[in-house]
Amino acid sequence: MRPQRFDLIAFDWDGTLFDSTALIARCIQRAAVDIGLPEPEFERAKYVIGLGLRDALEHVVPGLAPERYGELGLRYRHHYLASEHEVALFEGSLEMLHALKGRHHWLAVATGKNRAGLDRVLAHAELTKMFDATRTADETRSKPHPQMLLELMREFGVEPERTLMIGDTTHDLLLARNAGVASVGVSFGAHDHETFAEHEPLFVAHSTRELHDWLIRHA
Repeated sequence: MRPQRFDLIAFDWDGTLFDSTALIARCIQRAAVDIGLPEPEFERAKYVIGLGLRDALEHVVPGLAPERYGELGLRYRHHYLASEHEVALFEGSLEMLHALKGRHHWLAVATGKNRAGLDRVLAHAELTKMFDATRTADETRSKPHPQMLLELMREFGVEPERTLMIGDTTHDLLLARNAGVASVGVSFGAHDHETFAEHEPLFVAHSTRELHDWLIRHA
């Protein structure tokens, strides 16, 4: 049975399926303080979630000597790994994913995490077999470059009009636009949903339940 509108549904991870937005922002703040920098504003740290780590750190702390971004990244990973066990999937995410699998959609993840980080959290959440394919920023290109989605579409032989990207940031919606695919935004992650309109998502969900219901009706 072919899905109604979209064969391939790609999800962002942090802030979309995984309730990790606040943790990531706090870890960026702590990492900056660790290397003697002023603590970045929380909203600035939150804004870069979804980008690859190096791109994110360069945005939060512009002008840092190139060799110090590696040091900053190490301190970020130190804090994140120490607290990663404190966060989990948004309530209802697992039920939503099972429902979509039951409707024969291909499910994918397109994330700014690195491969090791994504594999670790997927294993912890027992979701390794849930997704048919995944792409990370360190093995393709950081959002909003379209490479993640272009590779996923090639892998499954899916056309852009049969592909949907779901995310909580303008980085995700721009990724979708750059790849020529439709998008859906969620308002419970890193970015203010009022900034989504210019990127023309098909829908903005204000809860995982709303997202689930919309996908069952329209995807």
